[in-house]
Amino acid sequence: MINKIVNSVDDAVKDITDGSTILFGGFGGAGVANELISALSRQGAKNITAVSNNCGYYEKGLAKLIMDDRISKIICSFPLMKESYIFKEKYKEGKIELELVPQGTLAERIRAGGAGIEGFYTPTGVGTEIAAGKEEREFDGTPCVLEKAIKADVALIKAKKADRWGNLIYNKSGRNFNPIMATAAKITIVEVDEIVELGELDPETIVTPGIFVHRIVKKGGL
Repeated sequence: MINKIVNSVDDAVKDITDGSTILFGGFGGAGVANELISALSRQGAKNITAVSNNCGYYEKGLAKLIMDDRISKIICSFPLMKESYIFKEKYKEGKIELELVPQGTLAERIRAGGAGIEGFYTPTGVGTEIAAGKEEREFDGTPCVLEKAIKADVALIKAKKADRWGNLIYNKSGRNFNPIMATAAKITIVEVDEIVELGELDPETIVTPGIFVHRIVKKGGL
């Protein structure tokens, strides 16, 4: 019997190792797996390469991992929001590396990683520091830079509902980066608001098929 439900967020992240590349779902405060991130903070893995839309808020979640020197590099699009002061401090101290990626390019690099596409060309970033050191080619008169796919060891994502097979639906804007991140990691761990019985999810509404999901944990415990 396929059953991907685990008993706690701590059990869900217990085998994440030092040096892992981790995809963190969410856009702003929507669709962030806050309880899984807190569990990772307790778990202790370090030297993490994080992939996220931003660098977290205040001293919670992703920002807490940065504050505790658990993240050595972050690949993101919006590192300098006023609420991300922890990242700013660590970056000035030389304790974290930043790879800045335009948001559309970030999404496509993750999607490509999940689709088995090793790289693609885009005009975004041509003539800027983003293009430094990257291969350039011209297509029909349009200069483009080569961007490489992003693949990860683990994805920590948030969904609205799941069944025990791992089929997922999302809550409106909480969908954001989560579906593509689910496809681009060796292990996808999902924090959900509700776990339902098989057959309760309309197949036409399922966004992420269970084949991409490895562990499910209900928010607040079972």
